[in-house]
Amino acid sequence: MLDDRHLRRMTDDIGMLQFSVLSAPDLNSGYTLDDNARALIAAFYLEDGLELAVKYTRFMYQAQQPNGTWSNLYSQGRFYYQFDSEDSIGRALIAAVVGSCSRDETLAKLCKQMFTSNLPKAEKFSSPRGIAYSLLALCKHPQPDSYQQGLRDRLSQHLLSLYAGNHSHGWYWFEDYLTYCNGIIPQALFAAHLIKADRKLRQVAYESLNFLNDILFRNGRLDIVGNAGWYHRNGQIPLYDQQPVDAASIIFACYEAYLATGSREYRELAYKGYKWYMGDNAQGIALYNNQTGGCFDALTAEGVNQNQGAEAALSFLLSTMLLLGKLEAVNKPQAAFTQPSLA
Repeated sequence: MLDDRHLRRMTDDIGMLQFSVLSAPDLNSGYTLDDNARALIAAFYLEDGLELAVKYTRFMYQAQQPNGTWSNLYSQGRFYYQFDSEDSIGRALIAAVVGSCSRDETLAKLCKQMFTSNLPKAEKFSSPRGIAYSLLALCKHPQPDSYQQGLRDRLSQHLLSLYAGNHSHGWYWFEDYLTYCNGIIPQALFAAHLIKADRKLRQVAYESLNFLNDILFRNGRLDIVGNAGWYHRNGQIPLYDQQPVDAASIIFACYEAYLATGSREYRELAYKGYKWYMGDNAQGIALYNNQTGGCFDALTAEGVNQNQGAEAALSFLLSTMLLLGKLEAVNKPQAAFTQPSLA
């Protein structure tokens, strides 16, 4: 049973608020493109989620600015640009692909417009994660045109080039460090391999995800790279603070690898990663709050951050949807979406 109580609590007429104080929405925290894009994906796979999807789509549409930017933060009646990122655009492109397949013609039209208008920005991306999110969006597009197919190949090659320039014996990665949402990079490569069988794509996806899994799944459980300094090559792995969004990232990556390879080992790792939310973690404390339907913001050296913001809640909700099979269509390339709420 999906628990969408906190999603609805954090959503008002503008969209989904960014932060909370404990479980109460922080009305002064504003709204981000990141969160509302994730929320749009969740809404399409909820029963009675169409009203929510309308709000999130409208927010994303209004976040497009006349100067061609897609702003990430809206607060106190205006958009701010200092928090814009390639990652947020990439995540929004994925949401636009999902929304473009809605049976609601107005929503589908808006999402198609947003995808078409913002996709060319990915040509100039330099962030590995921004590139990977955009590549994943292209891989999930049900009917890519020739430009989109070409861009998909170029983004794939960009990631392969980053890997070639940074990996070495014992370090099978695209940068000199592991930071946040690491799983999206091998996930995107596995998705690209599903579309276009390519030995190099499969090899790099396989090597990088196995390298990542060896680091994260230690002590018989998921131990996420903490954000206190991140993990630099030849450095120490910081244990805290562990973020729910990073648990979701490795869960989705392992599940994508399962789809691409058929290996049950990856599927089992996805489920093991999900147990992190339920208390199988370094502190033995559940991140999912069954009293509110929310998810605590971080696993810390002292226990948990008691606040339950949008990113954490959506990471847990989307991971739950994935492992319950609710997101099956969005994980099948070229799949036809037949329902906006249940698929």
